Amino acid sequence: MEQSLLILDDDAAVASTIRIMAERMALSVEATDSAWAFFEALELRKPTHIALDLVMPRVDGVEVLLELARRGCKAPIIITSGAGSRVLDAARRASTENGLNVLGTLAKPFTFAKFKALMELDGRAGAAEPAPRGGGPSIAEGAVSTHDLEQAIAERQFSLAYQPKIRCADRKVFGFEALARWEHPTKGAIPPATFIPLAEANNLIGDLTDHVLDQALDWLASSFAASPLHLAINLSARSLDDIRLADRLAAAVDARGIDPGRIILELTETSAMVDPLTTLNLATRLRLKGFQLSIDDFGIGYSSLAQLARLPFSELKIDTSFVRPMAASEECRKIVRAMIGLGHSLGLRVTAEGVEDAPSLALLQDMNCDLAQGYHIGRPMTGLAVMAWMAGAFRDAAAQGTAGTFDETVSVAS
Repeated sequence: MEQSLLILDDDAAVASTIRIMAERMALSVEATDSAWAFFEALELRKPTHIALDLVMPRVDGVEVLLELARRGCKAPIIITSGAGSRVLDAARRASTENGLNVLGTLAKPFTFAKFKALMELDGRAGAAEPAPRGGGPSIAEGAVSTHDLEQAIAERQFSLAYQPKIRCADRKVFGFEALARWEHPTKGAIPPATFIPLAEANNLIGDLTDHVLDQALDWLASSFAASPLHLAINLSARSLDDIRLADRLAAAVDARGIDPGRIILELTETSAMVDPLTTLNLATRLRLKGFQLSIDDFGIGYSSLAQLARLPFSELKIDTSFVRPMAASEECRKIVRAMIGLGHSLGLRVTAEGVEDAPSLALLQDMNCDLAQGYHIGRPMTGLAVMAWMAGAFRDAAAQGTAGTFDETVSVAS
């Protein structure tokens, strides 16, 4: 398919410059300074890419972006402006949250190298991370009942996918995060955003949590018994009011011969706020028993700093909304760097999630971030697929002359 670029910019000199840059990359180009003509060309030409100026004399760029979102535009978009980096970054965030595929932003004037770098991202930098798919079609929220969920727990219909985490410094595997999946026998894949709230609302979250924990710990014990690899497991907000959870977890890892220090329990900031005192009591007990605690989705709530000061976390996990656009956003880079510094100043390990390209991983390494997780490193996969993925990573490390013992020095090529 021929690559094409549609430009909306009222500055003829800038539009001409972008045209020259795009034609150097073998794109066909059409430019206009009229929003009306832009939308007409959008329908007639179906461009593969869009370059859009924010500051326009009649219809501003934000209005155009909102209309693009209303029309369900899927073409990768580059936003340009001389309005300043904070305005550009705000426009990018708003557009991404409205469902548009924003490659990134360019502050005027910009170089061909910056333009080319954004174009070569090919839609990954600002696109929403696709939800992992099961073996069948997903269904809408509300299409499953409490009875369906009770039956699923009783019949062990839930499975786990494992997403790898690597050390930024040397690209070696640190561990995995366990993610619950529900493949209903007739209704297809049920997303966690549907079944987790359903379980919480119907007092089934305890049974579901125990099912997930048993499955995850069994996999870790059978696959990596003699390895130092870690396993992260998410805890629901409703699980945090069960003070005996610490005892059950301790008994479960002891029965399997697993060092509790290899288990990282991830709590979202909002879940930690449901019952702060009970959460504090449980978190303290979990830490005393040797488990690690991670504050997940850090930075998207209103009380993250209060939670860091109050609860005995060992890890800070930077939310993907800051990491994913980092390569194209100076503001996000500054925020991520500040979060890493904050975590390290408190003696916490820092993990960045949502790493979807090599430039982002390189930036995190330069920032001395500890761990990284995301589609560039590895997608969520079955337990069996993990073993094949690890073997492939080991072969890559061996080819580079960096492989030693399998469980400690497996590295992932960037």
